[in-house]
Amino acid sequence: MHSGMQQPFKTAVLVLVWGWLLFLVLVPNLLVVGASVLTRDPATFLSLPLTLDAYRQLLDPLYLEVFLHSLYVAGMTTLVCLLIGYPFAWALSKVGKQRQLVLIFLLIVPFWTNSLVRTYALKLILATNGLLNSALISLGVIEEPLQLLYTEGAVIVGLVYLLLPFMILPLYSVFEDLRQELLLASHDLGAGRLSTFVHVIVPLTLPGVLAGVMLVLLPAMGLFFVPDILGGSRNLLVGNVIKNQFLDARNWPFGAAASIVLTVTMAFLMFAHRLSKRRLGEEGA
Repeated sequence: MHSGMQQPFKTAVLVLVWGWLLFLVLVPNLLVVGASVLTRDPATFLSLPLTLDAYRQLLDPLYLEVFLHSLYVAGMTTLVCLLIGYPFAWALSKVGKQRQLVLIFLLIVPFWTNSLVRTYALKLILATNGLLNSALISLGVIEEPLQLLYTEGAVIVGLVYLLLPFMILPLYSVFEDLRQELLLASHDLGAGRLSTFVHVIVPLTLPGVLAGVMLVLLPAMGLFFVPDILGGSRNLLVGNVIKNQFLDARNWPFGAAASIVLTVTMAFLMFAHRLSKRRLGEEGA
């Protein structure tokens, strides 16, 4: 009787999940692919005939430069998150359980506030007459306000602020699973702290590093509102180009083509991540 009741429930869950994936994931992506090969029409946005002009437009040096700049900014954001998140996750795994819960709670609390609101708050801090410049002038560190806002550095700071938890949490997970017996064995065999870190800790925590890199690198290329608010017109990312093509230029085929290229790039990086994770698993076995 119990198993007979479970079967309809499992079927309903599978239908719901596959229906969700079909209508809210697959169909919208197919529509974007279709829009990318249509012709721009000022009246209806899209029209026949089919063409690859939008993809050819992506080869323009201007857009190639934006794409490479997006990779650079996303890469720098990921590197900064890793440099901050790795020691933080290690320290987090060493404190008592009660303190861990408090620190993790403090790490997650900002997610209770909309990321757009938090970005505007960061803008108030970095502004010419903002809190940071005012504090530095009051302390006598600087005499005139620094130009912090509308720079590449401000964009990276904003992305790090929003995405740092996505680096810390996977790293914390692997540090929690790190067996202390292996570290003790390394010390017993004569390895120093640096040697133990390089040859034992880093390889064992590499899956968490790769997971954190994917969780930071991929969103960093698409968060268009951060460059809009903190970077100005000179610090565009791929997400800004896509948003501008759909909402301002009304060039839907080109915006769709840029979206497809960004999605394919993300899929390639995720495939590379899975391949690296599989190789690490085989080496560990």
